[in-house]
Amino acid sequence: MVILMVIVTVIAFLVVDVGIRLILRQRHEARLRRERAEALDIGLRLDVSDEAPTLKRAEPAEPKARILAVDDEAIILDSFRKILVLEGYAIDTVESGPEALGLVKKHDYDFVFTDLKMPVMDGLDVVKGVKHLRPDIDIIVITGFATIETAVDCMKYGATDYVQKPFTAEELVAFVGKSLIRRQDRLERAQRPHVRIVTPSRRASASPREFNVPSGLFIGEGHAWVGVHPNGLCQVGVDDFIQKLFGEVDSVEVPDTAFTVLKGDPLFAIVRNGRRLAVPSPVSGKVVAVNAELHHHPELVNLRPFESGWVCWIEPARLATELGGLRIGADAESWYDQQIARYEAARAAAADREGPLGERKNDEESTWEAIQKTLQPA
Repeated sequence: MVILMVIVTVIAFLVVDVGIRLILRQRHEARLRRERAEALDIGLRLDVSDEAPTLKRAEPAEPKARILAVDDEAIILDSFRKILVLEGYAIDTVESGPEALGLVKKHDYDFVFTDLKMPVMDGLDVVKGVKHLRPDIDIIVITGFATIETAVDCMKYGATDYVQKPFTAEELVAFVGKSLIRRQDRLERAQRPHVRIVTPSRRASASPREFNVPSGLFIGEGHAWVGVHPNGLCQVGVDDFIQKLFGEVDSVEVPDTAFTVLKGDPLFAIVRNGRRLAVPSPVSGKVVAVNAELHHHPELVNLRPFESGWVCWIEPARLATELGGLRIGADAESWYDQQIARYEAARAAAADREGPLGERKNDEESTWEAIQKTLQPA
């Protein structure tokens, strides 16, 4: 009876907790919507005619992206403003191509939406002009059914995609959301990876383009990290560089307790999609403990590689002599820069080579080959 009461109490608590969270979330979303509606109302009263005669601007706080829309139909622009501002986007609208290009020179936009058929300057010329002035901006062509072929032709000149009118609010919001995700992914991929030294005042980054190196840990040649503890034991795991490049780990092959290993020999392995990556030991010694949690939760290697994602403890045999071959702090940062350069060169070479049947290698195959190449001695 007591157990039943406890179970009922726990369930009731969970139901109340979920209900409270749902109510708070709804209130938060309602507040955001009110603030965005106010931004839309304020934007309609702004006098920005000094920038462009037909310019109307609406800018909510902390916008998801900045958008410029150009169309000679005011009703289309009104729809853009109302729909997208309420979804958290900042948006400028104008009714002619020359006005749009003038604004592109003055402001930073993430997207330009342009109609195809407009007087004075058509959509194709807008695409060409924007790409000439700001090649970093994504251009979306607004098209009717009759001009889809022309919209596709615009993509030859730099347009990213096209959206067909008429469209519903839901269709436009979904389209812009997907376009933003693609843009963010492309920009992140274009950013050169770099090393981030993590300190008590500087948090680790979850970005796949930033590799974290905790300031107090040593790094071995094979990308295993080592934490030397006051009791003389060494805690070992896989570093941020390898776990982020390798991807979500399916399983971890930990060594046996009492296993004796030499520096540079395989210590443990991570497995993903049938591919097994052996990680060499950064120090010589005897394994005295392993992380049993990794058997059921290998994802800890990805989620918390330097905390609960550790692999084993080693009682070092020659730490005094081997410590000099490990890297820490600024020394580790410069070495990682070299490793990044090696990996990018190896991945580019792997992607350019054809497979055994003449086909191009996919991203996963190129990444796997580049990781193996990077782990080889320089």
